[in-house]
Amino acid sequence: MPDANENLLGAYLKDRRAKLDPAAFGFPLARRRTPGLRREEVAQRANVSTTWYTWLEQGRGGAPSADVLNRISHAMMLTDAEREHLFLLGLGRPPEVHYREPQGITPRLQRLLDTLEYSPAFIRTATWDVIAWNRAAAAVLTDYSKLPEGQRNVLRMMFRDAGVRAAQPNWRNVARFVVASFRADVARAGASGMVQSLVDELCATSPEFAAMWRDNDVQAHGDGAKVLHHPVVGPLSMEFSAFAVDGRPDLNMVVYNPATPDDAEKIRTLLESRP
Repeated sequence: MPDANENLLGAYLKDRRAKLDPAAFGFPLARRRTPGLRREEVAQRANVSTTWYTWLEQGRGGAPSADVLNRISHAMMLTDAEREHLFLLGLGRPPEVHYREPQGITPRLQRLLDTLEYSPAFIRTATWDVIAWNRAAAAVLTDYSKLPEGQRNVLRMMFRDAGVRAAQPNWRNVARFVVASFRADVARAGASGMVQSLVDELCATSPEFAAMWRDNDVQAHGDGAKVLHHPVVGPLSMEFSAFAVDGRPDLNMVVYNPATPDDAEKIRTLLESRP
């Protein structure tokens, strides 16, 4: 008897197959009694036997391999979210992550940042490059528009920007937290190889980074509180949260909220003084 997961996997495959347009896959539309692709067409595209694929849909094929699920996913042109769901049903885990360079953000996501008028917020990649921000982030944290693209990296700023360092009352603890969170993020995104040159650069230029990196600490960024010493308005107490951007596993949104009305007023004053 098939178990519950096998039945769910079979039902999901059958449903996805029924929603596919044969013409989009180069198959003829004639003589089709049911919508979608035929089982043998999916099997052909996935390079698996029709019998094996039929068993999967019927919930009696056993646990498929990751390779088979990847081939079926490609054969059906599943989205990233659909592929992840296929793996969760078939193997009980998400697929292995392969990092892809981000292609920027949508105008809608930028508008979301801009609605956070007095809350500094930015979007960072899995390798902690800042690719979008709002006016409050430019006023309170760093004016990223004045930095070359390659220098808008949180790790580089933490260890090489004297102004960023001076703004942290307890720089060493903050830096250790940043390094541990960075390590966790790049591993989760499958981007460890992509950051090796950055790690080598910082190890060569910062003994403090090199020591923290050798510690191999790992920590989730999550949420927390911090105090910044701003050169214009003085101490700022803020609470921060990091959110995964839905549908974009390569991106995180980080939002800092003023902890008190006084802190909100300081941010308001900063923004009103900027052009």
